[in-house]
Amino acid sequence: MPGKAHPHTPEPSESEQLETQTELGPEALPTEPSANAAELERTLVQAEEARDELLGRLQRMAADFDNYRKRVAREQEALVARAHAGLVEAILPVLDDLERALEAATMHEEAKLEDGVRLVHRQLDDVLAREGLQEIPTDVPFDPHVHEALAAIPSEFEEGTILEVVQRGYVLGDRVLRPARVIVAAASQEE
Repeated sequence: MPGKAHPHTPEPSESEQLETQTELGPEALPTEPSANAAELERTLVQAEEARDELLGRLQRMAADFDNYRKRVAREQEALVARAHAGLVEAILPVLDDLERALEAATMHEEAKLEDGVRLVHRQLDDVLAREGLQEIPTDVPFDPHVHEALAAIPSEFEEGTILEVVQRGYVLGDRVLRPARVIVAAASQEE
């Protein structure tokens, strides 16, 4: 009779059935092996496709970044070139006036030479001031951040007072291009 167990053979327990299936291998498991293999194959193919897509996107992104870096470098070089060109263009009239002053010097007209040199100096100061160059003030107490003391001379003035300017100093924006070289008053030595 189908469906009934033989009276002398006991039914195997669930753990015995699992052991028997494990001993036989994965094909003995109740699920269909061909369905699992096909599903695993599809999952593997999808994972490889996703990997390839992400790798391609990453490579495109790296290329885009490299192109961006190169473009920014080119733009920065062009900006610097335009800034240099603007400064040189602003200095050209000063050069022209300096040539005129030199021509006047060949004619031994001292008054015209002095006037020409003063004109050139004023023009150059104006051009550099428009570019942001400022002279460091020296009518203030000594400041080691913007002044360079070449000597300290005992004096009746208060210690740290600037007595003489040896070379002017300049700042461009917040940056000290050249400190002012000065001689400062030292504490007076009383004998």
